[in-house]
Amino acid sequence: MSYLRVASRYAKSLIELAQEKGALEEVHNDMQLFRKVCEENYDFTLMLKNPVIKHDKKNKILTEIFEGKVNDLTLAIFNIITRKNREPILPVLAKEFIVQYNSKKGIEVATITTAVPVSDDLREELRKMILQVGGKKTVELKEIVDPDLIGGFILKVGDKQIDDSIQSKLKMLGHKFSQNPFVREI
Repeated sequence: MSYLRVASRYAKSLIELAQEKGALEEVHNDMQLFRKVCEENYDFTLMLKNPVIKHDKKNKILTEIFEGKVNDLTLAIFNIITRKNREPILPVLAKEFIVQYNSKKGIEVATITTAVPVSDDLREELRKMILQVGGKKTVELKEIVDPDLIGGFILKVGDKQIDDSIQSKLKMLGHKFSQNPFVREI
């Protein structure tokens, strides 16, 4: 069974249990923290995936790092997963939990990449447009500034992407010039 399928099932169970215990927001914050730790510390993620390190050692490491910083329910899921020798799914579990949480709460996650910082007016206009198209309650807009785009923007909403950057237009133009229809190809 794939990591995503297993992680999705654990995430669904964790959401239901957290709701039942009245700790959904806390566990959501914990999963965001765990995901951030995994993204910023590649060695930590490698440790979770390493089959040489014993499972009880991994559980001890997780407990030492997160005890007192996260909800007891989050520590319990870490403990259960390490006892079942499935630590490699923890980063996927955190990501899947956040996806399911956003779906449950009606939150649309969008990423806008521009060459310069986005103005407040444009940010609000983007939010309104995404709400109309997506049909969700709220929009969580992540902004990335990439000077290599030269101008324009790349907007990602869910699995859709609009690339209206000058960088991509220059690449397409270069591709068209490389296939010059006026020069006879041999």
